[in-house]
Amino acid sequence: MEMLSKRQREYLDYLEKFSDEHGYPPTYAELAEGLNAGSKAVVAHHLNQLAAKGLLKITPNAARGIKLSSRQGQKVAVSPSNGHIPVSTGRFRVPVVGTIAGGLPLPVLESDFALRSEEFVELTRDVCREEQGLYALHVKGNSMIDALIHDGDVVVMRPAAQAENGEMVAVWLADTGETTLKRFYREGEKGERVRLQPENRDMSPIYVDASRVRVQGRVVAVVRRVA
Repeated sequence: MEMLSKRQREYLDYLEKFSDEHGYPPTYAELAEGLNAGSKAVVAHHLNQLAAKGLLKITPNAARGIKLSSRQGQKVAVSPSNGHIPVSTGRFRVPVVGTIAGGLPLPVLESDFALRSEEFVELTRDVCREEQGLYALHVKGNSMIDALIHDGDVVVMRPAAQAENGEMVAVWLADTGETTLKRFYREGEKGERVRLQPENRDMSPIYVDASRVRVQGRVVAVVRRVA
């Protein structure tokens, strides 16, 4: 490893500590505040130097797009409600039963997911206390990257036929026979329209007649690589 300046070491230490405590990396603004950097431009300068030395990777235009190279390959399940890395208090397995689009909708069978699977993800009860009925899906696409869900991550779902505004859900679209992963919002005086909102500033929402949308499940955990 190349020699680091004192300031670069402070950046690495802060990144590791923040990621350990929260389960996700800090934003540039959080780094600027936590390290008294003065501005996000100063933060970007130091991060670019660390990236040039191979100590981290930066994903452009992502809210939390910093990944420490030393932690590549470490998979952790987190709850989307708090984003914290759990302390293991008991483990169980959840079957991975297919793929869902975190981008453009993907065609799927209209019927319920078949729970026959040879692939599993392991969770702790700090993430999900109740394991009954849970299933997991690979994510394809980056429409949810600002919610820290990237292409190739795995989302753990709990079957649900209804959703509250703002919940992250898998929905089946009757008009196209496709399913997608988005945040769910009812709109209109009588809730007659549904807005499926991506978590990606470069992507537009999908608007669908409420009668043509079927909620299939709610996201209760995400299995991802920790920066």
